[in-house]
Amino acid sequence: MKFLFIFLVSAVAAVLSGEHFHSFMAGFGVASLAVGVAYWLAFRATRYPQLAFMLLLTGLMAKMGVTVLGVMWGLENQVINSPLVFALSYLFFSIVATYGYFKLREFQLSRIDSAKLVNA
Repeated sequence: MKFLFIFLVSAVAAVLSGEHFHSFMAGFGVASLAVGVAYWLAFRATRYPQLAFMLLLTGLMAKMGVTVLGVMWGLENQVINSPLVFALSYLFFSIVATYGYFKLREFQLSRIDSAKLVNA
C-alpha cells in the first residue's frame, strides 16, 4: 500500500512538473545518490562500536558533498531550470529514498535474525 502511494505521488509530481521535467529528474537523481552514499557509509559493519559516530558523520558529510556537487553540476549544465521543482523533488525523493533504505535494512536484519533462529 505504501509503495503504491509513493508511486502515485511520484507519477503525479512528474506530470505536474512537465515543463521542468529535467529539474524533477535532477532532484530525483541527486537525492537518491546522496542518500545511497550516506547509507552505504553510515551503516558499514565494523568490529569497533566506537566508530559508529564517526561513520554517521562521514555519511552526513558525504551526503552534503554529493548534494553540493550534484547541484553545481546541474546548474553548470543547465539541467536545473526551475529551482523550486528541483528543491521539492529533492526533498520528496530524499525522504522516499531514506524510507526505502531503512526498509531494506529492516528486511536484511530480519533475515539474519531468522537464519540465527533456524541454526540455533
